[in-house]
Amino acid sequence: MAILIDENTRVIVQGISGRIGQFHAADMIKHGTNVVGGVTPGKGGEHFLGRPLFNTVREAVEATGAEASLVFVPPPFAADAIMEAADAGIKTAVCVTDGIPAQDMMQVKRFLRRYPESRKMRLIGPNCAGVISPGKGFMGIMPPHIYMPGRVGIVGRSGTLGYEAASQMKALGIGVSTSVGIGGDPINGSSFRDILQLFEADPGTDAVVLIGEIGGPQEAEAAAWAQAHMSKPVVAYIAGLSAPKGRKMGHAGAIVSAFGESAQEKVEILTAAGITIAANPSIIGATMAEVIGQRAAA
Repeated sequence: MAILIDENTRVIVQGISGRIGQFHAADMIKHGTNVVGGVTPGKGGEHFLGRPLFNTVREAVEATGAEASLVFVPPPFAADAIMEAADAGIKTAVCVTDGIPAQDMMQVKRFLRRYPESRKMRLIGPNCAGVISPGKGFMGIMPPHIYMPGRVGIVGRSGTLGYEAASQMKALGIGVSTSVGIGGDPINGSSFRDILQLFEADPGTDAVVLIGEIGGPQEAEAAAWAQAHMSKPVVAYIAGLSAPKGRKMGHAGAIVSAFGESAQEKVEILTAAGITIAANPSIIGATMAEVIGQRAAA
């Protein structure tokens, strides 16, 4: 099992004919992702990478039955592309684009709320690495070869730390069910809590790695939800222990502005919720191996 994407998920790529979209779409196809088409306005009726092109997402959905979309659209137009996907009936959209204005994302969030739950699109990102279910398919920019199929979920704001966690666990013989990058922007589509809920309900996931960082309340909200509802163990690493207050670190959302947003405060909140903390990024895999071993022995 997996969450968000598997070998049967019918995926389209918005912006497939651009340089970045072409590179990653080709890699997705190479590794078995069920890419059924692409969307590039003005190129409808043509073919690209052996897949049909459409002028609009609605045309692509009607012709291919697509249920997921990967958005490789430049920042000024990305919000419109996301809303177009939602309006066309796409169930899951992954937006890799970095630099989307916060006001545009506020408009996207309001737009998505207009739909009933049965039609509401799940948005992953923006400014994220994407989603991968190893051996089944992926939507994003991650290197698939570092992921081994298995039963541990990964969710993180940092794409590269997600890669690091997967690589460390692979070296220890621990595989991944699905890895989800929720993105590092202050306003994103899905939170840690949203993804933890999916992992908790997934029979193919036995444990979860959560990779957070300074800024925002999402880790604290995830800790409260996990303490109340999760039956599966969670290992967390929080980046930014040495970051001073008021200093942005890497991601647009990684800036401490209120209580509970520093790395140390988040570590304390997660620990109080019963979540195991990896003290530094080099031991994420070893910490998960220890937690799995303890659970097996119990």
